Amino acid sequence: MHLVLQLSILTVLILLNGAFALSELALVSARRAMLTLMERHGVRGAARARALADHPQRFLPASQFGITLIGILIGVFGGQQLAHEVARPLVHLPLVGPYAEPLSLFMTVLIITFLTLVFGELVPKQLALRHPERVAAVIAPPLAILGQAMTPVVWLLGRTTTLVLLAFGPAGEDRRAMSEEELKAMLVEGAETGVLETEERDIIERVLRLADKPVRAIMTPRTEVAWIDRTAPRAAIIATLRAAPHSRFVVCDGAIDNVTGIVQAKDILDRVLDGKDFSLAAALRQPMAIPDSVSALEALERLKADTLGIAIVLDEYGSFEGMITAADVLEAIVGDAEDSGPLEGTAVGGEEIFELDGMTPVDETKARLNLPSLPSEGTYHTLGGLLLALLQRPPRKGDMIVFGGWKFDVMEMDGRRVERVRVVRDGAD
Repeated sequence: MHLVLQLSILTVLILLNGAFALSELALVSARRAMLTLMERHGVRGAARARALADHPQRFLPASQFGITLIGILIGVFGGQQLAHEVARPLVHLPLVGPYAEPLSLFMTVLIITFLTLVFGELVPKQLALRHPERVAAVIAPPLAILGQAMTPVVWLLGRTTTLVLLAFGPAGEDRRAMSEEELKAMLVEGAETGVLETEERDIIERVLRLADKPVRAIMTPRTEVAWIDRTAPRAAIIATLRAAPHSRFVVCDGAIDNVTGIVQAKDILDRVLDGKDFSLAAALRQPMAIPDSVSALEALERLKADTLGIAIVLDEYGSFEGMITAADVLEAIVGDAEDSGPLEGTAVGGEEIFELDGMTPVDETKARLNLPSLPSEGTYHTLGGLLLALLQRPPRKGDMIVFGGWKFDVMEMDGRRVERVRVVRDGAD
């Protein structure tokens, strides 16, 4: 066979091998969400690519059959025949003449292997990894046609593969399903590459954590609830309404544990403007009560269905623990609007120092500081609760404890509640 024809056939085979390698890796690595989005935008081939990506058994046997067949043909056309052509000029060389045949065979195999690896494997696969979805959309239609044309071969190879895999046990869960940890890793990668802003990543991570939080982790605790004693004198009640920045108040009968309802300052103002008498009882509303074990997401659903949009939180004994509104859920997602970023550190001397509120959610603290498993985890929900668990006693101003490679200094207390904590790497001072 003429040398030019042999080289032409060999080139075509290598390129075909590259096409199979390109298509296989593109379909395997293509993201289903992107293919679905491309399909919605009317990109040709996206629907076929998504169908093949969801059912790899439809194209993998055909692709592997093609790659294997091409490898055999490359060996046929690039073996003895091409080596014989290469050996002709070598025979007349004085030093290599006696070894022309084995030397030409070695050179031919080496060159063909190099070209096949570069143009038949590495370059196509790198291209597939750069733009997997676009490549998948282009090659999916012809690959689907090839799979249909090779239906008997695909069926035989697929059946044989399934029978062999039975020896290794059942298939188990679908590994393509994305776990929450994988999603969080993608969020970190997106923030590092600039696709997501850091604030966007933080918000998405908080939303993911919301389903795991009980309502008591995001409620306003009873110690911070603005309440009015219905038995107090009228002047004292008016003074409380004027002094507090809140628009809604819990009304109690003598003590905060005896909750009788909720009153909105607007309702009282409306009565006064209408010329009616000042009356807490007339403006009193009955809030929804929810147990403290309900998840934050479930609490949000109940609040959305409630016209008042506020609920009191009770423990298992019926005692008042706090109150929650949709604003509390929003704050758990976007952060405290009154705080300039509870987990924003300040670089001092090359070290990152955090000034944290004692009410900072402990899950956010753990995630940002990369802390190990917490003591008695799940029994508290704030940084103050973590310090209480670490110290095994109520924290005091000036307390310092090292945990997880960080030093926690209690800087301020508000009565028995931790107000402010300074967090710095252990040994950074």
